[in-house]
Amino acid sequence: KQWYQRRVRGGSMPMAVQKRGLIAEDCDDKDPLCKHVGVETCDNATIYSYHIHVLFWGNNNKERISSAFKLRDAFIEKFNLKDVDECEFSQGDPQPGHAMCAFKADDPHAPIFGGPFLTQQYAFFIPPAQLTETSAWMLQHKGEHDVFIHPNSGCEANDHLKWSVFGGHSWQIDASVFNCDYPGCRPKKPSPWPWS
Repeated sequence: KQWYQRRVRGGSMPMAVQKRGLIAEDCDDKDPLCKHVGVETCDNATIYSYHIHVLFWGNNNKERISSAFKLRDAFIEKFNLKDVDECEFSQGDPQPGHAMCAFKADDPHAPIFGGPFLTQQYAFFIPPAQLTETSAWMLQHKGEHDVFIHPNSGCEANDHLKWSVFGGHSWQIDASVFNCDYPGCRPKKPSPWPWS
């Protein structure tokens, strides 16, 4: 069947989802985001993946920057990501079934572009089956840095504000930049914020 689309804050939402959730007649059986037709809202959305973020003071703090990137290199080494391509999809995309990967790290000496993070950071994409091992390792090796772990369901505000955890100090999150607000949302365009 044809999906009737409406532009919603950066994503594209089927008309059926807008009114009452996904319905079977509108769902493509090959799309893993359609497995829970008719039941999902942002209160009970399926979690398809996770991000592990390391937050640190950047700019002119050379010791913190060096330490943060040593941690990044150690994570990449530990989880065999050296020969894996960097994540090349929009950071707001839950990517069901995608393998673990590292997002490209921004220049830690550059000014912060905008939210959701108000400090320097980098992130890893984590499949659900690897969350326990990767988060335990990161929390045990984070040193002076803070770690933020959140799920990816398509409901970005809940993912970052309700269903997330910090290891270390909590940092403010600027939710005004989120553009996906329904289960399974996949932004059409990559976010200008490389860290969400």
